[in-house]
Amino acid sequence: MQTALQHIKSELDGIYPETEIKSFSYLMIEKITGFSRTEIIVNKNTYFSVEQHHVIESFIEKLKKNIPIQYILSETEFYGLCFNVNESVLIPRPETEELVDWIRTENDRNSTLKILDIGTGSGCIAISLKHEFPNSVVSAFDISEEALETAQSNADRNKLNVHFSKVDILHPDNLEQKWDIIVSNPPYVLENEKANMEANVLEHEPHLALFVPDNDPLLFYRQIALFAQKHLNNNGKLYFEINRQFGSETIDLLKELGFTNVELRKDISGNDRMTKAVYR
Repeated sequence: MQTALQHIKSELDGIYPETEIKSFSYLMIEKITGFSRTEIIVNKNTYFSVEQHHVIESFIEKLKKNIPIQYILSETEFYGLCFNVNESVLIPRPETEELVDWIRTENDRNSTLKILDIGTGSGCIAISLKHEFPNSVVSAFDISEEALETAQSNADRNKLNVHFSKVDILHPDNLEQKWDIIVSNPPYVLENEKANMEANVLEHEPHLALFVPDNDPLLFYRQIALFAQKHLNNNGKLYFEINRQFGSETIDLLKELGFTNVELRKDISGNDRMTKAVYR
């Protein structure tokens, strides 16, 4: 195993930072052995089979092509749960965990809430909220059938019941349901930001879930807020993850549309990243 760690480092040296190579190494070995990080250290003199060596080589070659490690391993962790991921869904980010945590900390875990996640992707927000609010009814929308299949596989994997539906939130059908909480991490990256993006994101993550037109950066926030006006219960809450460039603009939009108690929060890196608003 020690030899494998050294081999991975030598193959990826100069392509990725040293700390990232170390993280990749442990993730790959955890995947093929089932060992925890501690068990890898304790069993560092374990020899790999020929088949395991072949798998490691295939992982290394994919990393050299800028394929994200989460897609290579077909899974990632989010808010303490494991999720299947593939190129039909965005890789869940730590900032989105902060959004889930905000919802968790200011709502009663034992209440019977009705929660809707719009643009669910892998289902990470909806499934995590169902895990944290076990008595609640959680629904989730996405426009992509492939994403919905992945999200359903994640609900099954975590043994949690979430109701998934194919809905285009820009052109929603006449729905009659109402919810206590609506949450969304919609597309918010401007087309003109592509030039500054990492290749592993730009070449592999779904553009449908990433980008919004330069001339209408708040497109999804406006449409979802209008949807929320009709579909939130009295004193219902609307939570967003946002583009850090448009914090004040998002706040202004929500106030203009009649939302109250509008709040903007920064993420752990100090960027404007989340909003909350109440509709009465």
